Amino acid sequence: MANQEIGELASQLVDSVREITGLPECRNALRKMYGNLMRRVKLLSPLFEELKDAEQQLDDADLKGLQALKAALNLAFKLLKSVNEGSKIYQALQVEKTAGEFHEVTTQIEEALSHIRYERLNLSEEVREQIELVHLQFKRAKGRMDSPDLQLQRDLGLVNKGSEHDLETIKRLSEKLHLTTVNDLKLESIAIHDMVISADEYPEDCIEMMSFLLKEIKDCVMLGNPEVDMGEGEKSVMRHRSPVIPDDFRCPISLELMKDPVIVSTGQTYERSSIQKWLDAGHKTCPKTQQTLLHTALTPNYVLKSLIALWCDSNGVELPKTNSKPGRSGSECDRTVIGSLLQKLVIGDSDEQRSAAGELRLLAKRNADNRVCIAEAGAIPLLVELLSSRDNRTQEHAVTALLNLSINEANKGIIVSVGAIPEIVDVLKNGSTEARENAAATLFSLSVVDENKVAIGAAGAIPPLIDLLQSGTPRGKKDAATAIFNLCIYQGNKVRAVRAGIIPPLMRLLKDASGGMMDEALAILAILASHHEGKMAIAEAEPMEVLVEVIRSGSARNRENGSAVLWSLCAGDVRLLKIVKELGGEEVLKELCENGTDRAKRKAGSVLELLQRIESTVETVVVENETLVIRNRNLHIDNDGEVGINLTTIKCL
Repeated sequence: MANQEIGELASQLVDSVREITGLPECRNALRKMYGNLMRRVKLLSPLFEELKDAEQQLDDADLKGLQALKAALNLAFKLLKSVNEGSKIYQALQVEKTAGEFHEVTTQIEEALSHIRYERLNLSEEVREQIELVHLQFKRAKGRMDSPDLQLQRDLGLVNKGSEHDLETIKRLSEKLHLTTVNDLKLESIAIHDMVISADEYPEDCIEMMSFLLKEIKDCVMLGNPEVDMGEGEKSVMRHRSPVIPDDFRCPISLELMKDPVIVSTGQTYERSSIQKWLDAGHKTCPKTQQTLLHTALTPNYVLKSLIALWCDSNGVELPKTNSKPGRSGSECDRTVIGSLLQKLVIGDSDEQRSAAGELRLLAKRNADNRVCIAEAGAIPLLVELLSSRDNRTQEHAVTALLNLSINEANKGIIVSVGAIPEIVDVLKNGSTEARENAAATLFSLSVVDENKVAIGAAGAIPPLIDLLQSGTPRGKKDAATAIFNLCIYQGNKVRAVRAGIIPPLMRLLKDASGGMMDEALAILAILASHHEGKMAIAEAEPMEVLVEVIRSGSARNRENGSAVLWSLCAGDVRLLKIVKELGGEEVLKELCENGTDRAKRKAGSVLELLQRIESTVETVVVENETLVIRNRNLHIDNDGEVGINLTTIKCL
C-alpha cells in the first residue's frame, strides 16, 4: 500500500481519536463505562501519530486491521455521543442493554488490534510498549462485561415495582443520576419531552416511569436538603421566572398550552376543544399536515398530558382545568372514540380497518375501563372477523386486541361464545411471527377457564403450539410453553401433546441450559409424567442423566419438578431405578430430602424408598416352564405349589 494512502488512513484514525476525546464529560449512570472506553481509545493516539509521520509499508493483514479499527472507532464515537445525550433516567433504565453495546464496541476494537503486527511496523520502542499494554487492556475488557452500579439498579427496581421507598432512596437516585440542581431537572424534563415527540420509538410504560421518577427526584430536590446541591439563586429563579412553554405543549391551532391533548389519525396532537371545532366546521384534513383524515376519532394523549402536568408542576405554572361537562367521566369520553372506531371496522376500507384495530388494541391495553367499554360496544365479534384478514398487520392488531380484552374475565366468555377459538388457532398456525406469539398468549389467557381447555385442545391448538415452542422467538417460546402447560392440566390434552411429539423438543430445551427454557420444559414434563402415555414417552427419551443433574444443581423449583418427574418414571420400573443408582442419584436425593421444598422432599423420599427395595438381589422363579422375575421378596409358595405375589400399592403424592 502506498505511503500516501497509509498516511491518509492514519490521519483519519487520529481525527477519530480527537473526536472521541473531545466529547464532554459524562454525567449519568454510564459514567464509568464511558470513561473507561474513552481513556483506552485516547491511549491509541501515539500509534496513529507515528503511522502518519513515518514511512510505513503495510501488508494486507495490517491494512485490514487498521480499517477495521477505523470502523470500530466510528461505532465507539456514535455510542459515546448517544449515551451522553438525552434523558439520564432513560440511560439508567437501559443500562444493561447499553453495557452490552459497550462490550460489543470493545470487542471490535480488540479484534481489530489483533490483526496489526506491531513488530513489523516502524514504531519507537516506547510507543510499541504502550500499544501492547493498551491492547492487553482491551483484551481484558473483552473478557468481562462492565457491571452496572448494583445500588443504582436496586433503587431503580424498588421504585419501578411500586414498592415503598423512602427519601434516602430517591436522594441516592438524584445523586447517582446527577439530577441535583434545578438546571439538571429542567434539562431532564426537556429530554423526556423530546422522547415523547418520537414516542413510537419508546414504550409508553417506559415514558410514564421516567416521568414518575423525574417528579419524585424533583420533589426531593425541592425539599432543599443540605446534601442536595441547589443554590438559593436557583430556587429564586424557580419562584420568579416566567417560563417559556415548549412548542410541543402548545396546540397547533390555538397556540396555547394544551389541557386535554388528543391525537388525530395522522398522529398529530391538538387541544380537544380546538380540533373538535375544526371538525365540526366540516373540515376533513389535519390542520398541521393538510393530510386527509382517515377518520375523525380523537384519542387522548395521556403521556403528553402527564408530561404537561409535570412541566407545570416543575415550573410553578397552574395546571389548566379541563372544561368537562359535569358527570362526564374519562371512560365515557373514550366511548365516543370507541364508537367511531367500530364504525371504521364495519364500513371502512382495509386501511381504515387496520388503523381502527390498532387503536382498539392500544385502548384495550391502557386500562380496565376501556376493556369493558370496548366489549360492551360490540367490538369482539368484529375483531374476530378480522382474524381472517389477509393483511398481516390488521391480523396482528386484531389478535392482540383480543389478547388485551381477554384480561377481563367476562370478556373471556364473550370471545369464546362468538367462535373465536378456531380463528385464533388458525392465526397460530399461519400468521406472522408477532401474530402467532400473541395468538399463543391469547389461548393461554382463555385457558384459565377450565372448560376452555377442552375446547382449545379439541380445536387443534397443541401441534402449532409445539411448533412455536421449537421455532419461535424467545418470547414466542415462552408464550407457547405457558399455553401448553395450562392446557395440559386437562388429562385429554396430555395425550394430545404426547401424540403430537412434544417430548423430544422438551428434552432438547431441558438439556440446553443457555436457552432460557429449562424451567418451562421441566414444568411441562412434570405434568405430562403423571399420565401413562406421557410417562412412557419420557422414559423412551433417556432422561435420567439430565434429571439427576437438575436435581443436583438446579433451582429450587426445577429440583422440585425434576424429582416429581423422576418419581413418576421410577415407580414400578426397576431398570430406571438402577440407572438412577448408577448415576449417583441416591446421594443427590438424600441431599434434596434435607434441603428441598416440602414437595421435593416428599418426592425424593418416595424415590429413595424404591431404591432401597431393589437393594436385595432380584430372584427368578420357574413355574411350569414360565419365568417370573420377582422385584422384591414379597413372594410365597403355597403348599399346593401355586405362586402368589403380594403386590405393593404405590400411591402418587
